[in-house]
Amino acid sequence: MTDNISTDNVSTDNVSTDNVISARDVVRRYRRPRRSLTRPAPAVEALRGVDLGIAYGERFGIVGESGSGKSTLIRLLAGLDRPTSGSIRFAGKEISRASERSLQFLRRDLQMVFQDPMGSLDPRMKVGDIIREPLVALGHPDARGRVAELLDAVGLPAAAADRYPHQFSGGQRQRISIARALSPRPKVLVADEPVSALDVSVRAQILNLLMDLVDEFSLTLVFVSHDLSVVRHVCDTVAVMRGGEIVERGSCERVYGAPQHPYTKALLAAAPTLEKALAAHRPAKESPR
Repeated sequence: MTDNISTDNVSTDNVSTDNVISARDVVRRYRRPRRSLTRPAPAVEALRGVDLGIAYGERFGIVGESGSGKSTLIRLLAGLDRPTSGSIRFAGKEISRASERSLQFLRRDLQMVFQDPMGSLDPRMKVGDIIREPLVALGHPDARGRVAELLDAVGLPAAAADRYPHQFSGGQRQRISIARALSPRPKVLVADEPVSALDVSVRAQILNLLMDLVDEFSLTLVFVSHDLSVVRHVCDTVAVMRGGEIVERGSCERVYGAPQHPYTKALLAAAPTLEKALAAHRPAKESPR
């Protein structure tokens, strides 16, 4: 673990009742393909002793460049991968060594929104079936009312349920992905670079929608991005990752206003603000086709 981590009142206590997600000393190593018959396959340490605490109702940002370990970390937090060592808890329950059957509660309580909505939406399914799919998996096959409710919540007409993903714009497809994630009434929404593939003006609309929905449904938000200006716009707390470690974490106000770690300072100096990016683009509304 790094010996130069700046923190600002961010809990890393794994057993705290205030934390919906907590991690302690999490390490994840991968083996690269073997290149020699006489030498073992080299190991890559994607995470190096990560400590983390995310409180109920918090908007928690994880920021870092490509290869920083942020995608590996959220896969572990979502129970999609297992750490090499360390402990991860969700709502007080240990998930880092749990069986798939015992993680069924996590499949309901934690949902993800991905960067590429077209890649995560089945092109052969109608939108209504896509949104209903998580409920069917949880044993609730008849959920037409829930589908209509969620389409309205994300700003799409009820008629969208009978159309296919390719009939929508990129921003509209991301709205569909968000509706699907909200379908089983999760406690935590993990958004992994959810706006990086969108036009800047549409990006602002989706960010504002996410913030409104987090408030409306009393969600905990884990927002992952390489863009510090986006994280500042959305989150209350931020963790900065580099080389598989969290090098700085704290309130957005403190980290952005008075960064302590040299890497954080370099990222902030190089990052354009969301406001400047929006000012440089003409607003574009998403019009249904």
